[in-house]
Amino acid sequence: MSIAIEQTIQALQVVLQEVPAGTNLALLQLLWSMLSGSFLKSRGAIFPAMKMSGFDDDEIRRGWAAMRYGIWRIDDLLAAWRNYVQVQGQWHSYEYEGYKPVAADITTYWRFRLKGWTGRYFNGIANRLLCGIGLGVVVDVGHIDGHRLPLLRKILRAHPKDLSQDKLKEIILDWLARNLADNEIALFDAGAHISDMQATSVPRFVIRLAKNCTARRNYLPEYKKGRPPEYGKLVRPLARKRKDKTISASSPDETTAFTYQGRPIKVHCWRRLVLTKHKVADHHDTFDIFVFFDPLYVEPLVLGTNVSVTAETTFKMYLDRWPVEQVPLSAKQMLGLGRHFVFAPESCQRLPELSLLAGNMLTHLAASLPAMPTGFWDRRPKKRLADYGGSWLKLIFQKKPYLTGNFVKRSQLPSIYQRALMLIGARNDTLDRLSPFLTAF
Repeated sequence: MSIAIEQTIQALQVVLQEVPAGTNLALLQLLWSMLSGSFLKSRGAIFPAMKMSGFDDDEIRRGWAAMRYGIWRIDDLLAAWRNYVQVQGQWHSYEYEGYKPVAADITTYWRFRLKGWTGRYFNGIANRLLCGIGLGVVVDVGHIDGHRLPLLRKILRAHPKDLSQDKLKEIILDWLARNLADNEIALFDAGAHISDMQATSVPRFVIRLAKNCTARRNYLPEYKKGRPPEYGKLVRPLARKRKDKTISASSPDETTAFTYQGRPIKVHCWRRLVLTKHKVADHHDTFDIFVFFDPLYVEPLVLGTNVSVTAETTFKMYLDRWPVEQVPLSAKQMLGLGRHFVFAPESCQRLPELSLLAGNMLTHLAASLPAMPTGFWDRRPKKRLADYGGSWLKLIFQKKPYLTGNFVKRSQLPSIYQRALMLIGARNDTLDRLSPFLTAF
């Protein structure tokens, strides 16, 4: 057995160690079917995928039942997985000026014809809201031997009474506000606004802003005549056009530059701003806006943060937001779990949760294990996700010799009472004559 398969089975056993006996073995077989790439061939169907992985009919039914009815929580599995990764000592978190990045995003498993499901999420291809299972994903960002990798920290479900995208975003931001450590900064894409961060009291954040965003100064402009002003001067980071009229950009408070990967990047910065709806007051939360002009891109990058860090740190930290996209990418594209054929409300959320965990495990195993050659011609193999999943044979999973003692099929409990019927008030000779017939039951 190759080292990749041994390490994968060992990681699965550690993750499922605290799951009740019987359920842990069934979930291990299901997760193995995911990691081996069987769901790619079955197009997301559970039974055919496990059948192609070499499991018999009873094992397939137990795997499905463990996913649907098993006593387990995804939070416990994530805690065991994070502990396993940290004990291995190969993954290390990034850190900038004493702050560690924590990226968050919303991923959707599209179920266009799922009846009775009210969750609607924005689809960029269709450019409108469509039916799907939305989950919030929170990851810590680090690296293994220079490969930038996410480590799953939390998977959040939508509210059972409000499955909308806005409510799920509120749940994610509220979790970040309650669980961010003092040395961590939340990273979010343009799906959230600074007003959302302030409404949920996220202590530290770096988010992407729209190109036409505006803010205000937190001090009054010079009084000339008329009614005394109540709002600060409007700040517009980038120029824009409206009805053939160009609205010029505001002058930046600071102008700086730095070099990133050999490219000179110019930066414009505006400090201590407030939202446009706020009047001048001392109690308002302030933030900074950075505009980065990268020669590699046509459009500039606009970021907002409430942390006093340099422009280069803000830029590098936002780039660490992208690994959060790798978790659903590995689960949906690499493992073939973008489509589902389950319809119970609990199964519709449990299966995506397991797929995200499996995708993150595959990513870390591919980065930590030695590179696998694709054939005799591959003299300098590189680490690829596909080499650690889809190339495994279906019958290579010999579970019996390599599993610990608690990963066994759960047997039925012995009966407490005898199955023979005891006749009330009957004599002993009557019981002796009827015992051959009673024991047949």
